[in-house]
Amino acid sequence: MEQISVFDIFKIGVGPSSSHTMGPWVAAQLFLEKINLEELNSIKVKLYGSLSKTGKGHGTDIAVQLGLAGYDAKTIAVEEIENYISEINETKELLINGVKKVSFDPIKDIEFNNEKLPFHPNGMTLVAHFKNEKTVEETYYSIGGGFVVQEGEREKSHNQTKFPFPIASEKDLLKYMEAESLSVFDIVYQNELALKSEREIDTNINELWHEMKASIYNGCHKNGTLPGGLNVIRRAFNINVDLIEDKQYANANEWMEAIKVCNHSFSNVTKWVSCFALAVNEENASFGRIVTAPTNGAAGVIPAVLMYMLCFSETKKDAVKEFILVAGEIGSLFKKGSTISAAMGGCQAEIGVSSAMAAAGLTHCMGGSSKQVLQAAEIAMEHHLGLTCDPIMGLVQIPCIERNTMGAMKAITASQIALSGNPDEAKVSLDQVIKTMKETAAAMSDKFKETSEGGLAVNISVAVPEC
Repeated sequence: MEQISVFDIFKIGVGPSSSHTMGPWVAAQLFLEKINLEELNSIKVKLYGSLSKTGKGHGTDIAVQLGLAGYDAKTIAVEEIENYISEINETKELLINGVKKVSFDPIKDIEFNNEKLPFHPNGMTLVAHFKNEKTVEETYYSIGGGFVVQEGEREKSHNQTKFPFPIASEKDLLKYMEAESLSVFDIVYQNELALKSEREIDTNINELWHEMKASIYNGCHKNGTLPGGLNVIRRAFNINVDLIEDKQYANANEWMEAIKVCNHSFSNVTKWVSCFALAVNEENASFGRIVTAPTNGAAGVIPAVLMYMLCFSETKKDAVKEFILVAGEIGSLFKKGSTISAAMGGCQAEIGVSSAMAAAGLTHCMGGSSKQVLQAAEIAMEHHLGLTCDPIMGLVQIPCIERNTMGAMKAITASQIALSGNPDEAKVSLDQVIKTMKETAAAMSDKFKETSEGGLAVNISVAVPEC
């Protein structure tokens, strides 16, 4: 049974895409472990399927170069990325892993091949040529959420014997809940304690929340136009200016305290939720640092709902920790039972999953029972079924940025519905909606799976401003 840690679902990284940016970045780093840098002469990169069709818009070529150069997505100075890539383009050289300089022309040495490899739409092959004319060639697949599988190998996961409560489905959670009288949070926390100490878990949670909060704050305090050619105007900045009134603050924590004493009319609260989500994904679209939750394209939903909870609700001390752990478990269920890759399942696999995760986390923190937590996740996904991925120009901007606001609002609504109802009377289970999502993904045309070959991507002229 595949076991996934919450800290596999949530990863700190760089935008704009977990499958098209983060995954190829990781694959490049894995490839470096396979080769002898001393004898290296040159490297070629071949991108296939969705990585090829929307790779430019998603920064796949940039990510591969940064990965080969040895930069870590978690720690790289994001403000220097443009300079790093410009230097490679100008010098036609790449300092592999920071130690071995080779000739490298991104235009010639990164190939975009529209054909799709059989295992997954997000395929890439790296080829190393050595001075003795020997070559090493490896193929990797970016399967969503920053997860990477090498061709011929199984996806690496944690040893299932370490987990006291192995989970493959909602059915397993319900079994443990009944037999052990445990909540969803109790179950996932015990599993995480099998991998990390309590202090390590708390440290990791704090790191995740720090980066989520920073991405919201940074996005709300940057104005201008997003890169990529669509000329999309940042909107979180102006929404924040309108809503924050005349409150004074110097940092993210003070800003949150200011929000708490602003006008909390229904209209203003919903605007704040949209502002939070827009801010994160505007940062994501501009190669900023965000948290994959469970993907980059859907990175704004969970931070927005967390901020909604912290700013507009009474919460207990460990609310952020419990929210993230419960949400992460829901994300792992979707990864095991269906997919979190838009190239496999459309945007239902990204925004839909993130909305279900957020709904579950919020319901738990608002005092809901574990059955209500699972019902909230089901409700949120049920109303994202069939959602396509059709980014204009292959950029994670239209409709992706606004779509995060919708996912956040649906998560809040799903939570409210679940908290107001009796889960024993529900007609649809979380397992059933995950199964339905998988079947819907299989039936969906490839043109709606992150290829920019259908939907808005082909019906909207890039000269038309975003509405």
